[in-house]
Amino acid sequence: MATYEYRCADCGRFEVHLPIGSAPTVCDCPECHRAARRVFSSPHLTRVPSTLSAALSREEQSQEAPEVVTSLPPRQRRRPPHPAVSRLPRP
Repeated sequence: MATYEYRCADCGRFEVHLPIGSAPTVCDCPECHRAARRVFSSPHLTRVPSTLSAALSREEQSQEAPEVVTSLPPRQRRRPPHPAVSRLPRP
């Protein structure tokens, strides 16, 4: 279901939940039952998960002021190979 917004001249804005693509250009106002025209508004983007929001803000900030690397990261220790790997056939 999609949320469509309509504006009544007397009562103001109201929302209607309808299947996607089935919204008429004119809908009856739920309060005064007069014809209300459909209004195109921005989608509700406030329900973005906090981790995604943080990642998007970091990505946006890095475009204007990227972090400068002053040294190489510490090298990770390599694990010794598993003993079973030595018994595998070699090409």
